[in-house]
Amino acid sequence: MADTPHARSLKAQAAALAAEGKLEAALAGYQDALRASPGDAEGHQRVAELLEWLERTPEAARAYDDAALAWTQAGDLLRAVAAAVLSRGLRGARPRTVLTLAERFARPPGALAPTFAWLAERPDTHVPVLSGVGREAFVALVEALEVRAFWPGQRVVEEGQPGASMFALVEGQAEVTRRVEGNARQPVATLGPGDFFGEVALVSEGPRLASVEVRQRSVLLEFKREALSRVSAAYPEVDAAVQDFYQRRLVENLLRTSPLFTQLSPTLKQAMSREFDLRAIPAGQVLLTQGQPGDAFYLLLRGQCQLSLSQPAGRTVALPELREGDVFGEISLLLDKPVSATVRTKTACVVLRLERAAFERHVVSQPGLKGLLMRMGTERLQQTAKALIV
Repeated sequence: MADTPHARSLKAQAAALAAEGKLEAALAGYQDALRASPGDAEGHQRVAELLEWLERTPEAARAYDDAALAWTQAGDLLRAVAAAVLSRGLRGARPRTVLTLAERFARPPGALAPTFAWLAERPDTHVPVLSGVGREAFVALVEALEVRAFWPGQRVVEEGQPGASMFALVEGQAEVTRRVEGNARQPVATLGPGDFFGEVALVSEGPRLASVEVRQRSVLLEFKREALSRVSAAYPEVDAAVQDFYQRRLVENLLRTSPLFTQLSPTLKQAMSREFDLRAIPAGQVLLTQGQPGDAFYLLLRGQCQLSLSQPAGRTVALPELREGDVFGEISLLLDKPVSATVRTKTACVVLRLERAAFERHVVSQPGLKGLLMRMGTERLQQTAKALIV
């Protein structure tokens, strides 16, 4: 049943009472609203929260179950899962609603994984990782998740600190910032319900690349790396879904933000995204060798790489290191010449790799893009020449 004007009025009054700390009166108001609009998922959610705050635990668990079912009916997987996780926390055991969620949202038996091709028929229910696994793995995943609540001004993750989990914003709003010169924070994105962040921490250890601070009261689902590893040991499809999501996100971010690709059409970006390869490389491995033909375009996601240039007299010159976010290999591909410097991983690294043929097909052939690439290549060669003079 759709939310009625009368129910909306009752909820507004109940929200005002809750803001004044009149929890019992607010609860009665939301319950009246539900009688006017029984299918209202938000109303069920608020009733459950108030019952929990009033420490009426058994009633709150049942109310969260009702909220999970209502969110399921509305097709909102994240909020349904969050309600089910809260019910589990109050009960100390798995609620039956998790099985209902699995029937509704998990990958159907026989569907391919992790391509998500079956989601073309119901894209509104797609939530990364969860939607990419079968029903048993889905239930195990939900049992591994945690719900976190934050208030305005609280920081969820801190740039430079170790990261060990990914988050999904269920409700609320958050701001992503990065440090710039002078240690000031620069906003780079605003997150809303349904957005994910921190996914790098699921597949590799390392510091957070940005800070995330909530701007409104926010509820998040936390996917911890350690918990997902335990689930993956029992259900390998979970690891495949995590890796697929991670690669998709990295490629999407690259195509959206890199000057190399922002000029490409959405159709071309989609076609190109399928050809990137995500690779974890151990320390000490050579990715490009001076004098050899370039085989691919690289984006360094994690770690550091050493650049070195061998001179005819046998002297080897160290060039400025490559760091996270740097690209390399494009000069050789663009100019169709041998690689100008050797690139070796200094630490364990994670890279995105695009084969030479795909780079030439999708990038070099685009009008206006070749000039940008030429400028980038010229700047890189000038940096190399400067290092040799020094």
